[in-house]
Amino acid sequence: MQVEWFDYDLPESLIAQTPLKDRTSSRLLTLNKTTGAIQHQTFEALIDYVEAGDVLVLNDTRVIPARLFGVKADTGAKAEVLLLKQLEGDRWEALVKPGKRLKKGAVILFGEDDTRASEGSKTALLTATIEEESDMGGRVLRFSYEGIFPELLDRLGQMPLPPYIKEQLPERERYQTVYAKHEGSAAAPTAGLHFTREYLNRLEQKGIQLAYITLHVGLGTFRPVSVDDVESHRMHEEYYEVSSEAADKINTAKALGKRVIAIGTTSSRTLETAAKVSSEGGRLQACSGWTDIFIFPGFEFQIVDALVTNFHLPKSTLLMLISALADREKVMEAYRQAVEREYRFFSFGDAMLIY
Repeated sequence: MQVEWFDYDLPESLIAQTPLKDRTSSRLLTLNKTTGAIQHQTFEALIDYVEAGDVLVLNDTRVIPARLFGVKADTGAKAEVLLLKQLEGDRWEALVKPGKRLKKGAVILFGEDDTRASEGSKTALLTATIEEESDMGGRVLRFSYEGIFPELLDRLGQMPLPPYIKEQLPERERYQTVYAKHEGSAAAPTAGLHFTREYLNRLEQKGIQLAYITLHVGLGTFRPVSVDDVESHRMHEEYYEVSSEAADKINTAKALGKRVIAIGTTSSRTLETAAKVSSEGGRLQACSGWTDIFIFPGFEFQIVDALVTNFHLPKSTLLMLISALADREKVMEAYRQAVEREYRFFSFGDAMLIY
């Protein structure tokens, strides 16, 4: 299976640079995975496609201000760090720029401690030492500081917007879902950005169950597929949790013949990982750990019946995942129509329902 099979032409003008003021005002393309039928709606029409007893599964990860700008301690040259996941204590896996100049042993300084200005010396608020190079071009850093790390990160860090977004975000919370809870993600689960509290309440009033799981988005989101053959690609591990409450709601829905609708590819990957580690008569179990699951055409879904997602980059693992759920030819036709009708693409773009 060739990566080129998942390529398509996308005018740069269709890449959404800013979020819509009203989260639910985006467009919604619906794709029937059985018939291939496509309809063009607004996102608020999603409620018409779900039924009482169905379960929406939402990823409640919260994005941390993971992008840090500093200088090399020895030369004063600019350096950038993108935190991906906490390993233990003050050790983190990260991406760095410029990678060629930030090798093992390099020290990066962030911010200045104003409390020591009277002493006539400049002291960094946060110091990072590169301890080793990890796979896929990453680095392992150890931070040293005085105070509380999350507070320093909130003060010094910026939201890690994808590189294709060139404009500044007007407010940090617009890159969080309204139900974001557990901090640790390097990117937002963007399908969830379309929901408001009011819309979630409307869904619950119709009898839709909401189940919250967690997957902290990491390196896999930022790394393109660099091989020609899909099966040769290796995903990076990301931390996930499925609670007993979420598992019970999903098991009940399945037993009643209702659907499990994943909100986003991260929820899909979490659910299918949990299905693999659960062994009790096909029932989903509460679980947590690290997943590197790679879903592409040929994969047999055990839990996910339908999916709400954004429009993804050409030749990306996310496009491969939705092509596993709906069939590649149907998905590529949906994308052709989305481009033709000038949908907004990627993180702040429009949504797609595969059902």
